[in-house]
Amino acid sequence: MAELSSKTVEFIRSPKQLLINGRWENAVSGKTFPVTNPATAEIIAHVAEGDQADVDKAVRAARQALESRAWANITPSDRGKLIWRIGDLILQHADELAELEALDNGKPVTVARSADVALAADIFHYMAGWATKLHGLTIPLSVPYLPDANFHCYTRLEPVGVVGQIIPWNFPLLMAAWKLSPALTTGCTVVLKVAEETPLSAIRLGELLLEAGLPDGVVNIITGFGETAGAALAAHPLVDKIAFTGSTEVGKLVVKAAAGNLKKVTLELGGKSPNIVLKDADLDVAIPGAAHAIFFNHGQCCIAGSRLYVAKEIFDEVIEGVAEIAEKIKLGPGLDPQTEMGPMVSDLQLNRVCGYLQSGLQEGAKAVCGGRKRLGAGYFVEPTVLVDTTPQMKVVQEEIFGPVVTAMPFKAMDEQLIRQANDTIYGLGAGIWTRDLGKAHRLANQLQAGSVWINCYNIFDAALPFGGYKQSGWGREMGSAVLEHYTQAKAVTVNIG
Repeated sequence: MAELSSKTVEFIRSPKQLLINGRWENAVSGKTFPVTNPATAEIIAHVAEGDQADVDKAVRAARQALESRAWANITPSDRGKLIWRIGDLILQHADELAELEALDNGKPVTVARSADVALAADIFHYMAGWATKLHGLTIPLSVPYLPDANFHCYTRLEPVGVVGQIIPWNFPLLMAAWKLSPALTTGCTVVLKVAEETPLSAIRLGELLLEAGLPDGVVNIITGFGETAGAALAAHPLVDKIAFTGSTEVGKLVVKAAAGNLKKVTLELGGKSPNIVLKDADLDVAIPGAAHAIFFNHGQCCIAGSRLYVAKEIFDEVIEGVAEIAEKIKLGPGLDPQTEMGPMVSDLQLNRVCGYLQSGLQEGAKAVCGGRKRLGAGYFVEPTVLVDTTPQMKVVQEEIFGPVVTAMPFKAMDEQLIRQANDTIYGLGAGIWTRDLGKAHRLANQLQAGSVWINCYNIFDAALPFGGYKQSGWGREMGSAVLEHYTQAKAVTVNIG
């Protein structure tokens, strides 16, 4: 296993506090909670346990910063330069950030470096360019009851205000970047509540934000638990918008909490994505693609291709190929450069995944490979391929959030296949594998999903909007679409005689 760098060792040994109004401080209660390495179940750090009192301080700091000259009067060009600088700092500290992700989340350090860190820097660089391109319109008026009047009318795009952001544990650094970058670009201020399982990279990012020159209070970072700090943030009357990424169940609670002052809400929630392999697919591409769709990030991915539909003629060949890949995946600690799949993030998540495995097997599913947790230290689950599954099974209907794929054959690309693919409360993603692009486009048009990949999977870019249909959420992350959720339009009408 690779040794931690001296910077990472020094970072995790130092006290982990809350970032409020540009300063690091302990929780008002003085409480802390432990952070665990999921590969060993050992405690690696202790972090301040923020709650309602800390959230209130952070929100008030964000409100003050929103109106301060240091932030409100910054030019779009200077705001863009500052945001670009954050992306540069992420790249400068890429190895350290990747180690923190591997240590805290469990994901392979090589993946964290090439995907999570690189994409986090890229979204800041992308959003930096938008800072100088947010503008309104001039609108000619035709007022029928004042035919002789003359008006000059224009619109302004203004920041929505103080934003509460709640992020999950599966991509800690990247989700923080997805949330923070558009908020900063539009001139909002933020209270970021990070996942209690994986707070370390967000805390380090907070240090980089200060190093970049972000004014005090523009971004505040709270570590704590969802039922205390998260709930307080969602319900706070001085928060103008809440942006949440997590489970659909918790997303519904966020909506209820936000109703008090009718704050704006965006949600990126769960998924149970269909991945469809047609009989004319290039199996040299489709088989590893189907494996990547489910096993990437240990299956702890809302977009995971967890329902695999394969044409009956090639079903056995595809399942054999995916299972062979699964059996060869090297499980291990994220810091080991040879590791291809790390552990589940926590004991709770391990038990959740194993509970679904037990349920599926009891209902008649068969594990072609995997199907068990790995004995020994850490929260490891074997990559699993389940066959003989039916649409009514829990493992087919509910989000497992682990390296478990349910595979089902189909006879033809027809309405029944489309109904099965869309037979879910979710609508986040979908995959299609075929040589016939005409079929691919027709099928893509009928799938109820916010992202559809054809002959590829898990392709993300800062310019691509990301979000879901149905109970997979409200609104979009990334691309120009996300900026609509952090701005509000003001119409100004002037009588010019």
